Amino acid sequence: MPVEDITAAAAGSWTLGDHRVHRMGFGSMRTTPDPDTRRAVRVLRRAVDLGVDHVDTAAFYVSPGGTLNVGSGPARYATELIRAALAPYPEHLVIATKVGFAYTPATGLREDASPAGLRAQVEENLRRLGRDHLDLVNLRIVRRPGRDTVAESFGALADLRDAGLIRHLGLSNVRQEHLDEAQAIAPVVAVQNAYAIDNRGDEDALLRECGRRGIAYVPFFAIAGSRRESGAGVVHAAAVEAVARAHGVTPHQVRLAWTLQQGPHVLAIPGTGDTAHLVENIAAGAVRLSAAELAPLG
Repeated sequence: MPVEDITAAAAGSWTLGDHRVHRMGFGSMRTTPDPDTRRAVRVLRRAVDLGVDHVDTAAFYVSPGGTLNVGSGPARYATELIRAALAPYPEHLVIATKVGFAYTPATGLREDASPAGLRAQVEENLRRLGRDHLDLVNLRIVRRPGRDTVAESFGALADLRDAGLIRHLGLSNVRQEHLDEAQAIAPVVAVQNAYAIDNRGDEDALLRECGRRGIAYVPFFAIAGSRRESGAGVVHAAAVEAVARAHGVTPHQVRLAWTLQQGPHVLAIPGTGDTAHLVENIAAGAVRLSAAELAPLG
C-alpha cells in the first residue's frame, strides 16, 4: 500500500475518556515556530484527513509571530491554529490540552499552578479554540526531587470539570505518587510523560501501571528522545538503523512503531510542521516489529 494511503486507523484504537480514538494522534507543538501559519493549517487538516482524531496542544504552545488572521489578529497560539484549521470541529475529534504554565513576553514560560491561574488558562483555551468545553485537560507540572503534591492544582481542575468546562482530566510530567494522589480526587484518563527508546528513565514501571489501571499513557518526544525540544535527530542507534533497513522505513518510523508496541494503551502524538513528515509518522502505525526486532531496541 502506498504510504500516502495509510491512515491513523492502522495503529489501532483506545478509549480515551468517552471517545474511541486512533492510537496515532498528532502533537501541535511544532506547528507554532513557522511564521507562515498557513503551512500549519495545511498540516492539521491533512492529519484529520488521514484519520487523526486525537490532537494534543497546550495553553503555552506559542509562536513568535503569525501571518494567518483568525479574527482578532495574526495567529500566535497552537490553539488558534487548530481553530483556524479545524473548526467547526468533527464530532469524533478529541482535543487534549495542557495547563500549568503561563506565558508572558517578559518571562517566557513559567509555572503557574495556582487555582486562579489554572482557571484562567482553561478559559483561555476555551476562547482560543472556540469551544464551550474542553475534551481533555492534562495538568502539567514541574517535576521536583523529593515529595511534592498535585492535590490543590488537580482539585481546582476537578472543580472546573464538575462545572462542565472540562470533560476529562489527565496528568503530564508526573510520577506514580502524583497519579495516586490525583486519582483519589477525580478520575484520570491519561498520563503524558517524556518517553522514548533512548529516553526512558524510570518510566517503564509507570507505563505498565497505567495499563493495569486502564489509563492511556501518552509519550511526548517519542521521536526526539533525549533531544527533546530540539527535535528529531539524524543520528540513530545501530539497532534502530538495522530495523529501519529491514522494513524499508525511516528510523523515526521505527521509533514510533516501538512506542506503540509498548502496550495497547500507549498513544503516540508525534508533531511536525511538514506534511511529508506527517504522512511518514502516520504510516508508522502500520509497522509491526517482531519480538526479535524489539529485543535489541530495549
